[in-house]
Amino acid sequence: MNMKGKEMLGKGRTRSDTTPLLGKHKQQHQQPHPKIRFHSSPSACSHSISSPLFLEMAAAISSASSSPTSHCNVFLGVDVGTGSARAGLFDEEGKLLGSASSPIQIWKEGDCIEQSSTDIWHAVCSAVKAACSLANIDGEQVKGIGFAATCSLVAVDADGSPVTVSWSGDSRRNIIVWMDHRAVKQAEKINSRNSPVLQYCGGSVSPEMQPPKLLWVKENLQESWSMVFRWMDLSDWLSYRATADDTRSLCTTVCKWTYLGHAHMQHINEKDSRDMEACGWDDDFWEEIGLGDLVEGHHAKIGRSVAFPGHALGSGLTPTAAKELGLVAGTPVGTSLIDAHAGGVGVMESLPEKENDNEAICHRMVLVCGTSTCHMAVSRDKLFIPGVWGPFWSEGGQSATGALLDYIIESHVASPRLANHAASQKTSLFQLLNSMLESMMRELQCPFIAALTEDTHVLPDFHGNRSPIADPKAKGVVFGLTLDPSEQQLARLYLATVQAIAYGTRHIVEHCNANGHKIDTLLACGGLSKNALFIQEHADIIGCPIILPRESESVLLGAAILGAVAAKKYTCLSEAMKALNAAGQVIHPSTDSRVKKYHDAKYSIFRELYQQQLSQRSIMAQALA
Repeated sequence: MNMKGKEMLGKGRTRSDTTPLLGKHKQQHQQPHPKIRFHSSPSACSHSISSPLFLEMAAAISSASSSPTSHCNVFLGVDVGTGSARAGLFDEEGKLLGSASSPIQIWKEGDCIEQSSTDIWHAVCSAVKAACSLANIDGEQVKGIGFAATCSLVAVDADGSPVTVSWSGDSRRNIIVWMDHRAVKQAEKINSRNSPVLQYCGGSVSPEMQPPKLLWVKENLQESWSMVFRWMDLSDWLSYRATADDTRSLCTTVCKWTYLGHAHMQHINEKDSRDMEACGWDDDFWEEIGLGDLVEGHHAKIGRSVAFPGHALGSGLTPTAAKELGLVAGTPVGTSLIDAHAGGVGVMESLPEKENDNEAICHRMVLVCGTSTCHMAVSRDKLFIPGVWGPFWSEGGQSATGALLDYIIESHVASPRLANHAASQKTSLFQLLNSMLESMMRELQCPFIAALTEDTHVLPDFHGNRSPIADPKAKGVVFGLTLDPSEQQLARLYLATVQAIAYGTRHIVEHCNANGHKIDTLLACGGLSKNALFIQEHADIIGCPIILPRESESVLLGAAILGAVAAKKYTCLSEAMKALNAAGQVIHPSTDSRVKKYHDAKYSIFRELYQQQLSQRSIMAQALA
């Protein structure tokens, strides 16, 4: 199943990896209704009015009544993911009023994965306008805005225009996407220095972080390197594009740039909302890895000012940005968050019963389940955990989860037939697969659904291991393949992959608890959290209850909370989270002892698969020496 150089597009078709890929359009929908350190383990074409996308949006919102709905305070959250830009509007109880999405362009060429900030801003504007129309909200009703995005790297010049980061030289392609792995050698070079800052990211930088990517550009695209005036995380660039204030987020700089949050915290109180001069950069680190020019001008290119998420930026929306978004100039905009962290903010306090115990939050972990999965936990004290990013003032994870399931399904010979069946039944592929597994369990008289994979074992490191092993060279493994081309066999492989992802989460939870955490409750959000089988397998495998939030769009809610704080409706993020988070369904692990025994056995095999890979890697290295 070697698809290097190709991108799967469903129904068994492939397209050259140099072709821009448009994310699938997601349906819009309307609904009626003391200091903490975060750890996480390892989230060119403008859309014209004549485009099919815009027409589809216009049709979807045309049925809304002409008079704006009455809401005293409405907060807007914007989330730019890997495949789309989304916008959601929430009332002062944290209820979703309406949301919309717009696809964004992506280029893939081997390990190089790129996007366009121009295209992304157009998509954001389309999604915001559509969400406001769908929810029947006037721009004047929006009291605050927050942005969240993938931790992709944006390059712009002194005028704010895009600077290419692509071998192609295409100026539109000015974003190195978070999952891009071009900088593996640069990450190894940085890690060999053993800088003290590395202890705050699990002992080593990942090629998905910004220093290796910056070093790659300097070593390979000298002209671009000399042209760039600002290097920014995507979420920070969005808030900069909206406000003209280039203050960076403590979340993005700490998690992806090696900014030392504890040094920053020594100079500022959590509730102090003023701009804070960046005092957490380790200049020696940048010098020793060959990027000392980034220290110049008080770190002007990477951030002279760093602030808490939710800090009100500049004078709010600029007149230009307000017009583009269909909103009001001066509307408060909060300092941004990485998308996974926004999911944490949108779900961490979503409990069936509110707890007054200040230590209770330290027993929870949030799973932000999307293209990848990020695991967010908090602690009162610094906990240095090998292979886990942190401790931060504000993430590790699994590099490929949703993307892995898509790949496993789309690369199987039965995928086109399955897609046709799902379309004819007007259901999703995941729902169809879950129903098939239920039927297979009954027909084969299996004691429980998980037992269908007794001969199939998966190591999900198809895009390396982010946490807790922190091995970007790790590879995926599928054990138990046969010549069976049936949809039923694809269903087994899908289930085994879901289980592998859950075993990976169990490994992370056990690793964190062995190093000082006390996690016993999980909260889940993101697209995969809507898959009942995915969540139940996680509960059974990890042995913890999993709480789902009332509002499924937790990342959008987390972004909107930033806007609420910027608008001074709440004094800080923790206060806003308690007010706007709410619990939904609680999924409990199976009480059948056979289920636990089964998963314990499979988990031991899961752990062995990586150890076998290390041994095989050593054997081959010796053979080639």
